[in-house]
Amino acid sequence: MKKFSKVLALAGMVTMLAACGKSDNTKDAAASEQQWPEKLTLVQMPNENDPTVTQSMHTQLREHLSEELGIEVVEHQGGSYAVGIEALASGNLDVLLATPMSYYQANKVADAELLVTPAFPEGVFKYYTSFITHADNDEINSLADLKGTNFAFVNAASSSGYLYPKGTLVQELDLDSNRIEQSGYFFENVTFSESHPNSVIGVAMGDFEAAAAARAVIDSLIEVGQIQEDDIKEIGRSIDIPDPSYIVRGNLPDDFVDALREAFLSFDNEEYFEAIHGDKTVRFQATPENFYEDSIEMLSKINALEEDAE
Repeated sequence: MKKFSKVLALAGMVTMLAACGKSDNTKDAAASEQQWPEKLTLVQMPNENDPTVTQSMHTQLREHLSEELGIEVVEHQGGSYAVGIEALASGNLDVLLATPMSYYQANKVADAELLVTPAFPEGVFKYYTSFITHADNDEINSLADLKGTNFAFVNAASSSGYLYPKGTLVQELDLDSNRIEQSGYFFENVTFSESHPNSVIGVAMGDFEAAAAARAVIDSLIEVGQIQEDDIKEIGRSIDIPDPSYIVRGNLPDDFVDALREAFLSFDNEEYFEAIHGDKTVRFQATPENFYEDSIEMLSKINALEEDAE
C-alpha cells in the first residue's frame, strides 16, 4: 500500500519558492540556455506510512543526484499542486513529481516536460478504480446497471475516487459530465463518502448500493479483515491510473536535462525503492511522451483539466 497511499504535497518552503522575487527572469535568456544551474531544486513526495524512513530515503536520492550532476540539490515537501506549478513557471522550482492533471497544467504555464517515472515489473498489480456493489445484488452487473442507484464517490479532489470513475462513466455511457453528480440525472442519489474505506465498507454494509473506490484499498481492507472478499463484487473498472512522473521546467539547458534524466536512471538503491514504492525491483525509467495521453483525454472529457489542481 506504500505505492497507493501516497499523496503529493507541496507546501512550506515551496510556498516561499513561488513567492520569491523573480530576478531570475531578468537574466539574459541566451546565457541561461548555455549554462547549467548552480543548484537544482525539487519537491518530493512524503510517505504517509513512515515519513521518517521516507525522508531518509529521499536524502539518498538527493545525494546521488548531486554527485552525478556535480551541483547542489535541494528538496522540499509540503502542500498544493498549484503552488508547485507557479514555482516552476517562475523558475524557482526545477523538478516536481506530478500527476497527469498537474503535468498538463505545468506544461501549459512552464513548458514542463516529462522526465522519469518509477517502472514496475511486468505483472505487478496496477492502480485503478473499481466500481463495486454488494455480492448479493443480482440487479447490478454492469456500469449501465448503476442507473437509478444510490451511489458513492469518495470526494471531488480524489483521482481514483472521483475523477477517474467519473471519466469512465462519461466515456462508456455517454453521460453529461456537468450533471453526473446531480441526484436524479443518472444516479438516484449521489453521496461523497470522504474516504475509500467509507465507500467500500458502506457497500458491504448496505449503506450504498454501489460505489467507486481504488482497487488497492479494497484489497487492503480484505487483507486486514475489515470486509470479506465475498461481501462485494466488481462490476466495472477505470483505465489504469499511471504513476506520478517527475517533470522538469522547460527552460533548463537540454544537456542538463539529459544529464538529470541519466542521473535518475542510474540510481539503483534497492532500499530506496522498497521504502518508497514497496518493491525493491522498481527502477526509474524515462517517461514516454504519451505516458499520460489516455488520462489527459479522459480528464478532458469531464472538463477537469481547466480546474485548479489540489
